[in-house]
Amino acid sequence: MAKIEVTKTELVWPGKYNEDGTRKEVPRVNLPFQVIETVNESRATREVQKTTSLGLFSVYEGKEGDTFEAGWRNKLIWGDNLLVMGSLLEKFAGKIDLIYIDPPFATGADFSFTAEVGDSGIELEKEQSVIEEKAYRDTWGSGLQSYLEMLAGRLILAKDLLSQQGSIYVHLDHNVSHYVKILLDGIMGHENYRNEIVWLRTTGHSDSKTYSHIHDTILFYTKSEDWTWNKQFTEYSEEYKDGFYRNIDSDGRRFTSSDLTAAGTRNGPSGESWRGIDIAARGKHWIYPVSKLDELDKNGGIYWPEKAGGMPRLKRYLDSMPGVILRSIWNDISSVGPHAKERTGYSTQKPEALRERILKASSSAGGLVLDFFVGSGTACVVAEKLGRRWIGCDLGRWGIHVTRKRLLGIENCKPFEVLNLGKYERQYWQGVTFGGKGKSITEQALYEYLAFMLKLYGAQPVSGLVHLHGKKGKAMVHIGAVDAPVTIDEINLAISECLKLKQSELHVLGWEWEMGLNDLMVGEAKKQGVKLLLLQIPREVMEQQAVDKGDIQFFELAYLEVEIKKGKGRTAAIALKDFVIPNTELIPEEVRSKVRKWSDYIDYWAVDWDFRNDTFMQGWVAYRTRKQRKLPLASDQHTYEKPGKYRVLVKVIDIFGNDTSQAFDVEVR
Repeated sequence: MAKIEVTKTELVWPGKYNEDGTRKEVPRVNLPFQVIETVNESRATREVQKTTSLGLFSVYEGKEGDTFEAGWRNKLIWGDNLLVMGSLLEKFAGKIDLIYIDPPFATGADFSFTAEVGDSGIELEKEQSVIEEKAYRDTWGSGLQSYLEMLAGRLILAKDLLSQQGSIYVHLDHNVSHYVKILLDGIMGHENYRNEIVWLRTTGHSDSKTYSHIHDTILFYTKSEDWTWNKQFTEYSEEYKDGFYRNIDSDGRRFTSSDLTAAGTRNGPSGESWRGIDIAARGKHWIYPVSKLDELDKNGGIYWPEKAGGMPRLKRYLDSMPGVILRSIWNDISSVGPHAKERTGYSTQKPEALRERILKASSSAGGLVLDFFVGSGTACVVAEKLGRRWIGCDLGRWGIHVTRKRLLGIENCKPFEVLNLGKYERQYWQGVTFGGKGKSITEQALYEYLAFMLKLYGAQPVSGLVHLHGKKGKAMVHIGAVDAPVTIDEINLAISECLKLKQSELHVLGWEWEMGLNDLMVGEAKKQGVKLLLLQIPREVMEQQAVDKGDIQFFELAYLEVEIKKGKGRTAAIALKDFVIPNTELIPEEVRSKVRKWSDYIDYWAVDWDFRNDTFMQGWVAYRTRKQRKLPLASDQHTYEKPGKYRVLVKVIDIFGNDTSQAFDVEVR
């Protein structure tokens, strides 16, 4: 390896530098975002702001303003945070006011949580998904080396996203805090280090041969010397109050007193005699003009000692004092207990009070907050409650779902969007994996993509056919494109080719699907004598470690049955009648044993009353919470403004975080 020129103190690990001695560059991939759902916003509002529709999902154009009044919508993004942050740079470089992250510690518990099933709320320990396990392997697969490599790239992008007045807080445990301190010094600059905050998360812990580990560390850095700072205070201790606020007023208020005078004489109103006291003769002056002293005395704001000749003093009431200025050891915020109202089931969930303190100190109302390890969504929830704008990102599908539900539980929650990189991330993956970096997708690359997918599915390639790509046992196989939904016409063409070959079974693998396709096509194929299976290509296909480990599973699409109930006038309501997950044998027995009826698999469902083949607009929603387990299976009535034909889209999210959407047509007169 070439010689590395060391010009400053830095943290070095295997893989930090290339063979030629140059620092490995952080990938800065700029991909468009897809808006897959909008929450708490009417379609009428959205149509005014929208200029174009580009298919199944809208593309985020980043044209909204920087305030809620100017059309800003908060953003919840599902995806790899490295790609997400790189894609945020174009619109948000230098615009983020506060970043708080709680990256995974050295424990698999970071991706596990307790979920509840059905109306009874039976608890189930949900282990990390394949993609979350991949994230853990990426983070800790090679020990500390891979953790530092993972974190360094993301911190470099975080610095670029921060505004000049911005701050970053990194939440760590005792295993890595000292390493990350040096890492942050190198990225943010040692001169921009502000604090090491010690959070006492528990009061007791039993360790056999060491001192008990009862605290986490939060490292606080800023982008520059000019950062947003709002002083925070904590309550006085009882000992302090008893010692310094011993006096009690006639109305029961506790107070202490302070001097009403200052050194030096004055010729103005503050130097005049008052209540028989010649203040100038004492070489002093009043801290207020005598007119103000009269007003204070009239209102009981001055303390007169009982001792004759004692000087009057200013009353300082305990309930009007801000408290003790906040210090760097925080022992007044408890961790999230098993019975806490805010508990979501994530073992690593941090209390809202902790995030609230940081957001209040280092951001202002309307400021933009980013958390790219969002977990159960605490940062987004607190930012919403405090009137901050926010962007949250997470790799876990369930984390995005839990965050969405928590936000919906906030009264008057502002509109927000759920986004992903969708087909653009898949196009990027296809180009890098099969076409070479920076190369267009050639015919050879497409062939390699199809061969790769067929191998993962356990199928053999076939040649000389147009719409059929392989065969698995007795079934023909069709592979959907990475950048477009599988369509009804596409499946019809594959069925026709099956019939010409006298093949009676067809498996179609797809990333996305045309709405309303499932029931229609399975039934239509059956009429023609073809057994049709529609299988979801999982996102894990793009993760080489998951592929190498053999973790890829293709699941049949779930489907739902609804009843559309038309009321008087132009009204309609939706009732769920069934929800079927075909591959129940692939669901762990511990889960299946707790499911009593089909609706137990459903955690959330929502309706878009006027789906326009673009972004899902949540018009009605119902979901389970830890407090309210019973899920209504019928929607409220919706009234259409005009008669006509409408497409209704129903979205169901199951207890695994997977969503199933199905479209239905309704006509009102």
